[in-house]
Amino acid sequence: MIQGVENNKIPKTTMAKRKKSNLQWIKETLELKPDHHWQGTPGYKIFVAGRGAVRFNVPDNWVFEPQEKSFKFRDKQPPDDDCCLELSYNHLPPNDWTLFPLKPTLKKIMENDKRNVIERGEVITVKRQTARIMWCEIKFIDTQAEPREAFSRTCVGLGSNIQCLITFDYWADQAEQLTPIWDEIMRSLTLGLYIRDPRTGLAFPD
Repeated sequence: MIQGVENNKIPKTTMAKRKKSNLQWIKETLELKPDHHWQGTPGYKIFVAGRGAVRFNVPDNWVFEPQEKSFKFRDKQPPDDDCCLELSYNHLPPNDWTLFPLKPTLKKIMENDKRNVIERGEVITVKRQTARIMWCEIKFIDTQAEPREAFSRTCVGLGSNIQCLITFDYWADQAEQLTPIWDEIMRSLTLGLYIRDPRTGLAFPD
């Protein structure tokens, strides 16, 4: 997993097994080659999981929280955070996944949400040549403390034998500054374009 590119250096975090299932994250910083191909967006860092199985841009000041089976980003350290982005993904067996019912699957995920939903949005399709990407939004009342309106967006992506799930929860009164971040994540989301050498950033389909 690669977090981002800063000052011609790239922090690379990998999960290593110690003893049975006691997983540990190890951070390593690599020097970029002068002719590297990394091209970021100002104010963002490039997040790469699984050598390029999933890749997108996230704000460069967000807090990274690696989980055992997913990856989380927050705008601040809890409990002061106003949003949470989470990614999980799976490698699928080689197959023609173009007929997989992605839209009904996403609708089912949203319908199964047990929170106090007050609004449901339409399914949005993100156009890609090599992947099918769709997302949907709900608005709900969060009652963990004082009742407060919040949004939750869920994206499902399928391409190059990779299936990803991205969720993004944020307060309704923070929507003006946070929805453009979601737009950038969707714009930059790439599946199955693998980085052979993180020092160069050169990507190839598997």
